[in-house]
Amino acid sequence: MSGYADPTPAPASQPSVTEIGTTSAPLKSAAFFIGAYCKDYNDDFMLCKAENRKPENCLQEGRRVTRCTADILTKMRENCLTEFENHWKCLDMRNQEYYRCRKPERALNECMFTRLGLKKVIPGSPAGQTPIHEVQNPIYTNVQK
Repeated sequence: MSGYADPTPAPASQPSVTEIGTTSAPLKSAAFFIGAYCKDYNDDFMLCKAENRKPENCLQEGRRVTRCTADILTKMRENCLTEFENHWKCLDMRNQEYYRCRKPERALNECMFTRLGLKKVIPGSPAGQTPIHEVQNPIYTNVQK
């Protein structure tokens, strides 16, 4: 992180929001849960971005997404701290590749479903097939192009 901070204050018309303040590994670990939990806010933000050319027109929607993300991360820490930390630390140590961290991921998914009622769903997964994160004995092979 650079030492630069923009000295220009935000306009008074912009509501303030506390930044998430986390690195990419915890965000990646929580990504599917953030997507499910904050879906309505994310959809509003994306619709606003599609309808407006000026980014400042969507600041309010963006702040809602940030608040929602902070809320689900807080709930994850309160209810599934050990599982969450084990998973994101695994991702952090293994180049943030999901397939290398399936065991802690399964523990996190189970905890999130049991305590918060959230289930990991990968958008666009083929219907009728076991989702990749639920395959018990995956076979890893080299991919040739």
